Amino acid sequence: MKKRILLIVAIASLMMLLSGCSQVNQPITSESTGFWNEFVVYPLSVVITTISHALGNNFGLGIVVVTILIRLILLPLMIKQTRSTKAMQAIQPEMQKLKEKYASKDAATQQKLQQETMALFQKHGVNPLAGCLPLIIQMPILIGIYHAIMRTQEIANHSFLWFDLGDKDPYYILPIIAGVATFAQQKMMMAGQEANPQMAMMLWLMPIMIIVFAINFPSALSLYWVVGNIFMIVQTFFIKGPDLRKKASPAGGNKK
Repeated sequence: MKKRILLIVAIASLMMLLSGCSQVNQPITSESTGFWNEFVVYPLSVVITTISHALGNNFGLGIVVVTILIRLILLPLMIKQTRSTKAMQAIQPEMQKLKEKYASKDAATQQKLQQETMALFQKHGVNPLAGCLPLIIQMPILIGIYHAIMRTQEIANHSFLWFDLGDKDPYYILPIIAGVATFAQQKMMMAGQEANPQMAMMLWLMPIMIIVFAINFPSALSLYWVVGNIFMIVQTFFIKGPDLRKKASPAGGNKK
């Protein structure tokens, strides 16, 4: 638990660091300096604008295409994350037995528990932090796209469907879709873990956060979230399809 908390704090610190050091109110150009600007934000801005120009100056469609490309690039990591999650779930009964065996809170017993737990991970080839890798990789990309969208002046000058890319969605349609898609995607990913209080809290917390952010951010960024989450719903269905169908079956897959 402590490792997870430290990881979350590290990710949050990284987000604040990158956000604070990127001159969010300054347009991104080829003249922008700094590692973050030169190697993350500006390249993403170039990719979005280049693809958008190739699609007839349709910047909304350009963002859709770039989002799908990014998700495809991250797909191997997401598959690895899913496998790691399933492996952790499979050894939960054994981990619970270890916790019961070493229930004492004294230092020696807890050290023995940690050793036995690590041995269990090695036996089954499980890395408890492997599931966090995609999140760590996605964060700089998400922040980079946020800055690329916010600081690429060309994007703000275009519209897509019913909204202006540089302004908030006037009808709140995108934020609602983003929240619903986030909930659906997480519901699929957490299948079988609903009894976990932490998971149950995240199931509702993340969609609410996404809706709040999407309401206050430019529609271009909301569009990125909507497309990304819909892609992940499809991706999760294909990756976890057998497990989801088994869970949804009336008898839970049991036969007499």
